Amino acid sequence: MQTPVQKNQELTVTIADLTYEGMGVAKIDGYPLFIEDALPGEEVRIHVLKVQKQYGFAKMVTLLKASPERVAPVDAALTQTGIAPLQHLAYSAQLKFKQRQIELLYHKAHLDDIPVLPTLGMADPTHYRNKAQIPVREINGVLETGFYKRRSHELVPLTDFYIQDPLIDQAVVVVRDLLRKYGVSGYDEARDHGLVRHIMVRRARATGEMMVVLITRNWAVPHLDEIVAGIQAALPQVVSVMQDLNAKRTNVIMGNEVKLLAGRDHIEDELLGHRFRISALSFYQVNPQQTAVLYQTAIDAAALTGDEVVIDAYSGIGTISIALAEHARRVEGVEIVPAAVADARLNASLNGLTNVQFTVGKAEEVMQTWQAQGMKADVLMVDPPRKGLAPEFLAAVGQLLPPKMVYISCNPATLARDLVELRSFGYTAHSTQPVDMFPQTTHIESVTVLTLGDQATE
Repeated sequence: MQTPVQKNQELTVTIADLTYEGMGVAKIDGYPLFIEDALPGEEVRIHVLKVQKQYGFAKMVTLLKASPERVAPVDAALTQTGIAPLQHLAYSAQLKFKQRQIELLYHKAHLDDIPVLPTLGMADPTHYRNKAQIPVREINGVLETGFYKRRSHELVPLTDFYIQDPLIDQAVVVVRDLLRKYGVSGYDEARDHGLVRHIMVRRARATGEMMVVLITRNWAVPHLDEIVAGIQAALPQVVSVMQDLNAKRTNVIMGNEVKLLAGRDHIEDELLGHRFRISALSFYQVNPQQTAVLYQTAIDAAALTGDEVVIDAYSGIGTISIALAEHARRVEGVEIVPAAVADARLNASLNGLTNVQFTVGKAEEVMQTWQAQGMKADVLMVDPPRKGLAPEFLAAVGQLLPPKMVYISCNPATLARDLVELRSFGYTAHSTQPVDMFPQTTHIESVTVLTLGDQATE
């Protein structure tokens, strides 16, 4: 089949739309071309890079007419690496883009009757990340830290990541310079050689406590004591220095074995008035300001009176469960990762809570056991990974049929899919509230409240 464009052709086009990945779309006789850094309504001169049967890719050569929503990018490397792919789009337009992405997916799934509310954004949509996992590589014999170009394994050296806490950026540079000083090698992916793969830094926004984790290919690191002492001397807010072993030839960043090098094995943070212990392997939301907004939105959506039994599936280290506990009679958290459940139990104890408990296991199996034991849940809170709710979990919901569900989603495509299935069980979704957890990126989080039958939310 002949495509209407050929590789290396130069064309003048008008950008019609923006994909969910933030790329501009131009159509030539119905054939879509995807163009990085282009915005709807812009007229651009493009060079065709790649032509496939259904679509192609092009790069912008000249911007002939700019969108009124275009803003000056901070650093081209932030787009190249995918750290901030929407940095050239005004923040108000980013919020509308995220709302529109959910609306389009709902339209495709015939869910147009579910209103999508305006996205809740940040006053300052920069420097919000409380966690960094930064690759360490050698370029021309010099150990560097930075980020990979999109769809490649080519490291772009960076010291200002724009969307990260500046104190984290500073800490990464301190650790990098210590590794350079003591001649420690960076990881060579192609040869599976070298020592330090990544530097991970976490900083608790409320307490200021910081953790540094060296992710290495084996345990033996030359001059490790001097490096740890150097970290502590340069960064007094570091209360935890850890080492993580990842000996596998893999794209997975962290291994499951960790060792304490100095201080304690966790940091503590505060969220919605509660205190949380966060260890090296803990999952903890990376935007603390918007996490408070997201969880408060979910709590408000649940409209608890204080007399309900709430199941929190995918409960992790207990952040949502603990935030819910003061509003409910009892909260039952379920989580498949034993270490996360151990953290959750510690966190419940740390906050003096006696009406929340955590069970290790697959949520669908644990929920079916509870149902067999006669337990009735008033509200089911779900916060699944990007793949959404597993078919087995949905089947368990269809048996348990809690009167109300609150669905926190990090992927609107799987959310729309799951809402169609939940509708078949008799659930009505009343509205979806997007919350911008990841400004300057295309990621979208949201909260959707559902009730069984047509009963309205309170």
